[in-house]
Amino acid sequence: MALIPNVYARRIGVFASAVALASLTSLVNAPAAQAAPPAPISASAARSYLATVTPRAEGSSSGYSRDLFPHWSTVSGSCNTRETVLKRDGVNVVQDSSCAAVSGSWYSEYDGATWTAASDLDIDHVVALSEAWRSGASSWTTTKRQQFANDLTRPQLIAVTDNVNQGKGDLDPAEWLPSRTAYRCTYARMWVHVKQYWGLSMDSAEKNTLVNVLGGC
Repeated sequence: MALIPNVYARRIGVFASAVALASLTSLVNAPAAQAAPPAPISASAARSYLATVTPRAEGSSSGYSRDLFPHWSTVSGSCNTRETVLKRDGVNVVQDSSCAAVSGSWYSEYDGATWTAASDLDIDHVVALSEAWRSGASSWTTTKRQQFANDLTRPQLIAVTDNVNQGKGDLDPAEWLPSRTAYRCTYARMWVHVKQYWGLSMDSAEKNTLVNVLGGC
């Protein structure tokens, strides 16, 4: 009879070891945490703000030039805004002495693609520079436009697949939303956050699209 407890004890020990091994394997195989832009305002806060917005027709692109929004600014040492975002948004990013990203992994939230070469990524201005120009930035000083174009405090900059960013261009949410539908709520919150902070206007179609997207969040 004394053998029975020993058998059970061995079985329990084997089971516990298996559980521990499974847990360790799970941790090893788990994907690294994905870095991200600063968290945008909540969906409820975005909806509340939209309720106060009086739509305005979009302004003219006359006089617009990217040069009026100086970027990428130096953040520290040899690191500019672009390299800072690549470091922030990637996993295991290694930079050389010039602060250029030479290796790492980046997950593009807009389309769900993963890249291991920084050259495959663009830094998207969530609210495009020309969209900002037509929404009020045409009256800003160059200094303010530079601050907007290099804004690391709000969710205005994000590393994404280059051709996806180029396809988006200067379109607003009524004209373009991320193909990855799981990110649309976050994108809408980011857009509203940036426009609210910088005091940029919205047209009717833009506002209506944001209301509809955030209504499902």
